[in-house]
Amino acid sequence: MYSARTRETVLIFVFFIVAAANGLDLVADLAHGADRGHMLKEALIVAISMLAIAWLLWGLRQQRLKILSLHQELESIGNPRTPPRKYVLEARKNLGNVVSRQFAEWALTDSEAEIGWLLLKGLSLKEIAMLRNTQEKTVRQQASAIYRKSGVSGRHAFSAWFIEDIL
Repeated sequence: MYSARTRETVLIFVFFIVAAANGLDLVADLAHGADRGHMLKEALIVAISMLAIAWLLWGLRQQRLKILSLHQELESIGNPRTPPRKYVLEARKNLGNVVSRQFAEWALTDSEAEIGWLLLKGLSLKEIAMLRNTQEKTVRQQASAIYRKSGVSGRHAFSAWFIEDIL
């Protein structure tokens, strides 16, 4: 399965070929004195293709910025401004060990475990898909497999499974 970024790159290439071919045809038609209606149609195709390329490039840029923001947010969680106290660090370590052990008992695959961690950190399926450079549908299927293996009904129950009795 191809990622959204790959599909957009292919579309940009296709629109570029369409724009270039029609642009060259437009130049050739100008040299041969084609009628205005035909020239206008070809110019419109070139313009629409160029707009589509610009729109796709803007979308890719927005996606890259969102991914960068997610990486920075995850990094800032690991590097807080004020360091946590020793008892908090110990509790985090213990909880991390419990979660890892439970993931192993549920026989989660490596991909499912990675998605499980990101779900526990509060990321949306769309954000996880962007971080992992995969389709949201794939992440949704893997999240469903996690819920099925863990015997919970969904995302909130999954998180609550680990923290319900702690709070």
